[in-house]
Amino acid sequence: MKIIAYYLPQFHIIPENNEWWGEGFTEWVNVKNAKPLFKGHRQPIVPFQNNYYSLDQDEVIKWQIDLAKEHHVYGFCIYHYWFNGKKLLEKPMERLRDNPELNHPYCICWANESWTNAWVAEGNVKTLIKQTYGGKKEWKEHFDYLVTFFKDKNYICENNRPLLVIYRPELIDKLNEMLDYWSDLAKKEGFDGIDYAYQQISFSLMKDKDDSRFKYDIEYEPGYARYDLQNSNSKKTGKYFFKVKSLVRNLASRIDKKFGSNITARLSKKQLQFEDYDELCNEIINRKPSSDKSVPGMFVGWDNTPRRGNKGGRVCLNSSPEKFEYYLSKQFENAIHNYKKDMIFIFAWNEWAEGGYLEPDSHNEYKYLEAIKRTVEKYSTEEMG
Repeated sequence: MKIIAYYLPQFHIIPENNEWWGEGFTEWVNVKNAKPLFKGHRQPIVPFQNNYYSLDQDEVIKWQIDLAKEHHVYGFCIYHYWFNGKKLLEKPMERLRDNPELNHPYCICWANESWTNAWVAEGNVKTLIKQTYGGKKEWKEHFDYLVTFFKDKNYICENNRPLLVIYRPELIDKLNEMLDYWSDLAKKEGFDGIDYAYQQISFSLMKDKDDSRFKYDIEYEPGYARYDLQNSNSKKTGKYFFKVKSLVRNLASRIDKKFGSNITARLSKKQLQFEDYDELCNEIINRKPSSDKSVPGMFVGWDNTPRRGNKGGRVCLNSSPEKFEYYLSKQFENAIHNYKKDMIFIFAWNEWAEGGYLEPDSHNEYKYLEAIKRTVEKYSTEEMG
């Protein structure tokens, strides 16, 4: 079983982040500034031995690779930011490509969304850099950059087809035309095409989507589990809940209009949200593939209050390394027997400001990584036996 962990490169200083978020900004700023918002809320999170690393250093990436190898994390799925020729946070990925001593499997996920100030925006959200797609000229320029990674001996390929993940395909106009063009260009470079995968449930749920160019639908967790849980709950209580909700909002609107109050605005205000790790993980391990494209996922935890605070922040309660190991083992079984896949994508290697990280912290130290190591070894032994 190949464990592939999502990898965030937002841990080195770039001029654009200095301009948008303040001098010296990296994701560590959000992590350090986090506050406990309720009793027992473990914030701020502190990396093991205060290792607030910078990903513009080869020795840091070498440390990550050694850690991943030792604990049987097969590879990284690295977020790639490309805005019509403008690259952001590209240094870690390029170091993997360019330094022959940094040997570890990886693939690219194009995070094809515009960047905004939504983390901290009060009211109007401002676009910091807009995502556009252009035509063949722009597609060719993007491919010429991507192919330099496809040709790296460490890039994840299957049957001479590099794996390319696209975060939100539904945002791309002329999607199929672009993907076909890239596949043709890849064949001219000696490949047999490209294995495309998508990650966000927003594309998976589209009724009129055309996913014929995609080999894989990666179940990005806990997003898919949240949808399943909400869908299940709405079937039980939906029509009554939404009727009451609608009545409350209509009443609030009439009161506001008559008395000049702001009840409607207060009802709409984003609040801190809570969810339960066991509840979400049970949805994950009991999920069946929606098609033969489905690839199973798993997650370590979730707490994005370092980014969003109590205004729309979401906290997953009751997670632990022991529970992670238990549910990961169950998901191995699910992957083998139901999905018929030999890989699981995990959130995440280093999403410190969203509460999903395998890297050691001061509280759990190496326990999440050790859980992966034991699980992979257990199933490898059983397979060999």
